[in-house]
Amino acid sequence: MATCYSASAIVGGTVTEQYVYKRTKELPNTKRIQSPPFWVGKYSWRISYYPNGSHPSYADYISVFLNLGGTITKPVKVRPRFSLLDKAGNPVPAVRSQYTESIEFFVVGAGKGFHDFIKREGLEASEHLVDDCLRIRCDVILPASIRTEDRAPPPSDLQRPLGNLFVNKEGADITFQVGGETFSAHRCVLASRSPVFRAELFGATREGTTTTTIRDYIRIDDLLAEMTGLEESMMAEHLLEAAGRYDMQGLKLICEEKLSRDVNGNTVAKMLRLAVQHRCHTLRETCVEFLNILLHWM
Repeated sequence: MATCYSASAIVGGTVTEQYVYKRTKELPNTKRIQSPPFWVGKYSWRISYYPNGSHPSYADYISVFLNLGGTITKPVKVRPRFSLLDKAGNPVPAVRSQYTESIEFFVVGAGKGFHDFIKREGLEASEHLVDDCLRIRCDVILPASIRTEDRAPPPSDLQRPLGNLFVNKEGADITFQVGGETFSAHRCVLASRSPVFRAELFGATREGTTTTTIRDYIRIDDLLAEMTGLEESMMAEHLLEAAGRYDMQGLKLICEEKLSRDVNGNTVAKMLRLAVQHRCHTLRETCVEFLNILLHWM
């Protein structure tokens, strides 16, 4: 038995199996001859040839199947096609079996194919047995697919250009007063961060001035990251109130995450009050879970 291979790891592959017909006819019904493994894409395959049929109902036929080998982590879609080759090595149009749509292999060792590939009586009466050799070709076609592996997106670089705007004061059109210190900012940035600022700065009731002073506002982009321990927790409490006042949901989530890490026997009552007051569902769930653990061990 000889095997010829021509395979492509991109769109599919072709394998041609050659069998000595009279010798293989001695195999009983349901017994097969398997080809050596070959690769299409990243999967290993074998051809199963049943010279006397793969099932008692097909004892007068030659059956052929494609079997999946190796290991898989998810179902494999493929469209196999089997052809009998003539003397010139070309497919015989009348003896071709294929799936019109892709089929799925769910487990290793599974086989997909045709019980009635060709009737032995018809093969023996044809001119396609050359020197008592039978050649069967299998085309394995993998559906074209786009690589869609999950990859973490690159970190946002938006903070840097916005920070440069703040430092350089280019285009600044609003003034802030924080603890006696005055600095400039941009209306559009503030409005994008808070619907409250948006209404105050662009709403129908605002004055048509180019400079506005809002007291007690604090820039929080990097503030929490610079603090640790008790100082961080106390600041998170104050910022949680500011987040509620200015409807800054992103800031609220940051504060919740910081405060949730500080829940313990001494702080759980205070944290639960804050959670209820500011409608912090994550913080509330953390407190309730902590209390349940305490009750379990009492």
